[in-house]
Amino acid sequence: MRANRRLETMEENRAKLVQAARRAFAEKGFAAASMDELTADVGLTRGALYHNFGDKKGLLAAVVAELDGEMAAQARQAAEAAPSQWEALLAEGAAYIEMALDPQVRRIVLLDGPAFLGDPSTWPSQNACLELTKQAVADLVAEGVMKPVDVEAAARLLSGAALNAALWIAASDEPRAVLPKAVEAFRAMATGLLAEPSSIRS
Repeated sequence: MRANRRLETMEENRAKLVQAARRAFAEKGFAAASMDELTADVGLTRGALYHNFGDKKGLLAAVVAELDGEMAAQARQAAEAAPSQWEALLAEGAAYIEMALDPQVRRIVLLDGPAFLGDPSTWPSQNACLELTKQAVADLVAEGVMKPVDVEAAARLLSGAALNAALWIAASDEPRAVLPKAVEAFRAMATGLLAEPSSIRS
């Protein structure tokens, strides 16, 4: 029982630190966020932070992973509302791009994430999203909806296009003006992969 309680406490502390970091990183940015203030806000010590995440960068990686998971779930919701599997693929990409307007996503995932954690395509959370895209592309190729292209190549290009569009919006001085241009171009590029664009396009 004692071991279980210790595990629960560790998980609670970890969750507290991630939530505090989300607030701090969104408000002040990763570089300016104070670890002493962050831990004090949730009644923990720096030792708890290092024990759970190794260092400040490890904490950022955990926050990015949590946000990435939420983004993937939101994108899947958008896909589920689409009338066809092809439109679902486009809706998922468009939803991901649109999330660049969310202040936490913009600051933490799209601006600070690449700056401090490196290339997003190497993040485990991004690779999980890529696997879902690969499955969708494989199904569409098998059904003849998409051209018989290499599944991994098409999935990586679609994922990369959505990510780069989101990065562009996040870095823009006028993100709301950039968003519709980015989504329109993403859809136009993706449509080039259709086997019969004129008959399938909605």
